[in-house]
Amino acid sequence: METGKKKTVDVIIPVYQPGAEFFLLLKRLMKQSVLPEHIFIMYTLGRGENEDSLEENFWKQAETVTKTDAGKALSENVEIFPVIKSEFDHGATRDAGAKKSKADYLLFMTQDALPADNRLVENLLKGMAGENVGISYARQLPKNNAGPAEQMTRQFNYPAKSRFQTKESIKTLGIKAFFCSDVCAMYDRELYERLGGFVFPTIFCEDSIMAAKVLEAGYSVYYAAGAKVFHSHEYTCMQQFHRNFDLGVSHRQYREIFDVVSSEKEGAGFAKQVILKLLKKGHFFKAVYFAWQCGFRLAGYRLGKRYEKLPHFLVMKCTASKGYVLFQKNSRLCEKSGGNR
Repeated sequence: METGKKKTVDVIIPVYQPGAEFFLLLKRLMKQSVLPEHIFIMYTLGRGENEDSLEENFWKQAETVTKTDAGKALSENVEIFPVIKSEFDHGATRDAGAKKSKADYLLFMTQDALPADNRLVENLLKGMAGENVGISYARQLPKNNAGPAEQMTRQFNYPAKSRFQTKESIKTLGIKAFFCSDVCAMYDRELYERLGGFVFPTIFCEDSIMAAKVLEAGYSVYYAAGAKVFHSHEYTCMQQFHRNFDLGVSHRQYREIFDVVSSEKEGAGFAKQVILKLLKKGHFFKAVYFAWQCGFRLAGYRLGKRYEKLPHFLVMKCTASKGYVLFQKNSRLCEKSGGNR
């Protein structure tokens, strides 16, 4: 690419049953200091939705939520592509969006990530300007309704200081060297394509798997603390269990990457820090509940890593991705099955 040439960015967002928050995300994207060329929405069809009425209903909802004629404001930038629910895949669906782009950079986001200011894209681009940077990902700030434990979780995983993650930093960062979140992450499109894009089928962790590929190829991943989105969740114990079961499945499925370092050691250190901080601030009951949640996380993760030995009905009880599991049932459940490598 020419030096000094304006870099272009396309945004890819998988969407399912979008609410007001998603349309606010679109509105904020169109107020960025660096505007995206295109916003590709990979829209998974829900019950009662069909391709024929998808766009019309989408823009009606956009106008209702934003209180403006959002269709006129966004239609030139936004393209909507329907996805059949049974065919949704964390890697394949995003990769399908990436294949529609000719931009210099791909910005992957989730529908519940809200840009904190109008410099999100600009600050991610600054991260990509570093030497041999293949991915630049954003800092996630807790939403206003986040509880103390969730606030501390965001602070632990997304500190205020930026950093480079390289193959060499595995020694000091451990599994965090592979850390990257497609909640909001920018990829060099040419490098992404050269490395084969996201793996699929995959139940989880398509971002960390891609980050590992980037590091292995001699490039770095940049955590851009100045690029900020609001994103947090208040999960129940069982929701934590299901998510971490899927995480364990993914780590087993791609064990050549994740067995290099211990994720349980990282998790234990994180849990200890949060519990001690909660106790120090006088949140005794919240500390007890968080410790209880951590038990559900650990149980889910360990079961997920042993999914191959579990009966199918039990896997279906444990996973949060039943459609994926059903899709994989006849090809060594959740095992790599000749997808994008």
